[in-house]
Amino acid sequence: MASLRQIEPGDNSTLSRYSLVAGCSLAMGRDLDCPIPVDPLIYGSVSRRHAEIRPVTTFGMESRWWICDLNSSNGTFVNGQRLVGCQVLQDGDRIVLGQNGPEYRFDQVSQESKSIANDKSLTPIGRNSLFKRSGLSEYNKDNYANVATSSKDPDRVTLTQLLPILSTGLEIRRKAYIFPAVVTIVAVVSLFFTVGNQRSFNGILASYLGLAAYYRVYQLCGKPKAWWVILLVGLSTVGLILSPVFLVFVKVFRSILPGQISPNDVNLINMFFGAGLMEELLKALPLLVLALIGLGQSPRWRDRYGIQEPLDGILFGTASAMGFTLLETMGQYVPAIIQNTMLQVGADASEAQGLQILIARLLGSIAGHMAYSGYFGYAIGLAVLKPRGAVVTLLVGYLTAALLHTMWNSVGGIPFIGPFALATIGLLSYALLGAAILKARSLSPNREKNFATRLG
Repeated sequence: MASLRQIEPGDNSTLSRYSLVAGCSLAMGRDLDCPIPVDPLIYGSVSRRHAEIRPVTTFGMESRWWICDLNSSNGTFVNGQRLVGCQVLQDGDRIVLGQNGPEYRFDQVSQESKSIANDKSLTPIGRNSLFKRSGLSEYNKDNYANVATSSKDPDRVTLTQLLPILSTGLEIRRKAYIFPAVVTIVAVVSLFFTVGNQRSFNGILASYLGLAAYYRVYQLCGKPKAWWVILLVGLSTVGLILSPVFLVFVKVFRSILPGQISPNDVNLINMFFGAGLMEELLKALPLLVLALIGLGQSPRWRDRYGIQEPLDGILFGTASAMGFTLLETMGQYVPAIIQNTMLQVGADASEAQGLQILIARLLGSIAGHMAYSGYFGYAIGLAVLKPRGAVVTLLVGYLTAALLHTMWNSVGGIPFIGPFALATIGLLSYALLGAAILKARSLSPNREKNFATRLG
């Protein structure tokens, strides 16, 4: 007789147990129809149909079992080794779905062993398996949940079922939304305490919206990165704007080059040099510095702290863009709106309009500055990963980001079609960023460690 136990990594405590019935194959994955289902909220990196346990029975011999990977995105690991195709399971083998997915232990015991054979908590799972103990001819898929029932009274509610935190509390730390939940709670409490202080309220709200937008990109990229390096990149961009470096950029792009920007007369050439080229290069400076520093470092260092691949460039590029957006919004747009409208509508109404522009800019950042800089960051990471033709790669990424930036800044004031043009450019920018993320994930040297949820 054989069984499969889901265990808690580290302490080997049993979370769930399944018996394996001769003649029945058991699929494992996020799909609700899988005989061994995986919670999609906890393990988003597991594929819908990730792996399968298959029986191989020979007359006169004990049944044997195979584990087969079903072409999953993040792989199946047996005893720490990535599975290719199928492999015969041995007693005590450990199976992990994905790099950080659920872990199972395979137990193979002879048919003469009564200790497991008489264990009523082993529940055969599978729509085609026979329920000889219960007298059912087919398993009801609505009861697929992987819980062990009481051998005395299967209809009785257990303590852990009544209070789920007693049995699943340790799993909460692995939920993908634990970090944003904590940040949201802290932000909400802070907003309550700053009601009436418009500057503090706007700052907290802007920071929260910016983090929410960035976290979405981080989830899509699916690559762990040191948080303090990400924060340092964003702060570096803020520091550049507040330093004399920014004045040098303004002098070069808006005085020497044809980048003079007039708020009343939008010129595409001027906007391309004075906003697109200037601001995208400014936001990319921290990434270029990191890439240069990484040239003398080990691959391990570049993978954790520097730029080794396009995913790194996207993560750092969007972080730089978020620092730029927060400073530009809180330091330029919101104060300008409040100052320009205060005499016409009064202080309260002008602050309300400032809050409106803040929300609109931060919510749209994922299809604006983050999209432009993320795309250029992809090109920087690609140039590091594939140095041959790096100049062309960087030039294409730089010009594409600058052109998208220019188009966004230029079309808003066009009568009648302005809003539609802005929406079109925003969708195009987000589509280019999304395509870059998907391509970066496929190019990643550490693709098997990616935790991103499969799309579709």
